Amino acid sequence: MKLRGLRARHSMTGWLFVSPWIIGFLIFTAVPLFYSLYLSFQKVKITTSGVQTTFVKFENYKYAFGVDAAFVDKLTTYLKELVISVPIIIVFSLIIALLLNQKVKLRGMFRTIFFLPVIISSGPVIKELIDQGVTTIPSIEQYAIYEALNANPDGFINGILLYLIKNLIVILWFSGVQILIFLAALQKMDSQTYEAAAIDGASPWESFWKLTLPSLAPMILVNIIYTIVTYSIFSLNPVIDHIQKNMFRVDTGFGYASALSWIYFVIITIALALTVGAMTLKRKK
Repeated sequence: MKLRGLRARHSMTGWLFVSPWIIGFLIFTAVPLFYSLYLSFQKVKITTSGVQTTFVKFENYKYAFGVDAAFVDKLTTYLKELVISVPIIIVFSLIIALLLNQKVKLRGMFRTIFFLPVIISSGPVIKELIDQGVTTIPSIEQYAIYEALNANPDGFINGILLYLIKNLIVILWFSGVQILIFLAALQKMDSQTYEAAAIDGASPWESFWKLTLPSLAPMILVNIIYTIVTYSIFSLNPVIDHIQKNMFRVDTGFGYASALSWIYFVIITIALALTVGAMTLKRKK
């Protein structure tokens, strides 16, 4: 009985500590979230007497896919960029983490340098850098390969390469947190395992593929999820910009913007679910 009472007190203490978060989530996140779902089925008008809503069923969703060609185009572009950017960010983060994990001088300073973009990469800062042209590869326009790619920008491969050339610096700026996560995982690995592998004749390349990479699989999944979410909610994302513009238009308004937001939310959720599912199946094999 004493043990049961002690567990009950500990459980109550835990709920008391987490209750501020639960209350804050319900008031400031759950209520607005479901209210936006309600508005997505409404025609919303903001008047001097308040917010007026008219139930229109699925008309906002039909309009998004049947009439609003700009939204569909930006959504398709976002998905293409997501498929290209996420692997590049993960691979780059892993490479930098492996380099920073080596015993080199000024290692702490290099970690700070690679994390600085996370601190300063707000929407206005990135927009200013893009306007100044410092987010592209310097002087790339002078090379023949850029002219050849730019001559046929509609090709699938050409479009991918042009996107990378124009946005490579911005893409790499999303790697700061991922580098730290990989670095923390690498530092927790047992050095004796690598020593045993070296004694058995394993090369550094074999140790990486058979020891390092399998051990980093959970962190790879965490970084992929983090990257998808971060890339999707970035303030300069064209889909988010389109949603924000439709909020204040007379012919669309908050109801249509809410519908676009929920469509975008469902697509991000599907992308995350597919990623987690694919990584889980691969680990089981």
